[in-house]
Amino acid sequence: QVQLEESGGGLVQAGGSLRLSCAASGRGASSYAMGWFRQIPGKEREFVARILGSGGSTYYADSVKGRFTISRDNAKNTVYLQMNSLKPEDTAVYYCAADRNPAYRTTATFARFSSYDYWGQGTQVTVSS
Repeated sequence: QVQLEESGGGLVQAGGSLRLSCAASGRGASSYAMGWFRQIPGKEREFVARILGSGGSTYYADSVKGRFTISRDNAKNTVYLQMNSLKPEDTAVYYCAADRNPAYRTTATFARFSSYDYWGQGTQVTVSS
């Protein structure tokens, strides 16, 4: 069992930056692929970014590519999402998620909500215009 806890959300003006953190506890967490999703009320949870256990491969949604950077520090069991050039449409609750079977994922499946086994409680990010 893996527990995930996000932090770092808050209120920021458009064009500003925030860094989200996701602390993972539990056996095997450092080998899992980790992802960030976001959700606004009334909409489905949306894929934002993913990073493999080694930290060498990363993937992004087109809407955040070039502005957001996902990284991880396995010594600290922590995953980060650096968000720059924030826009009002980035406003959402951001969730951290862990995929314990990354070898089974393809480019068609790794962005799916159902590909992740563990989820954090979420952290609110609000971008004002």
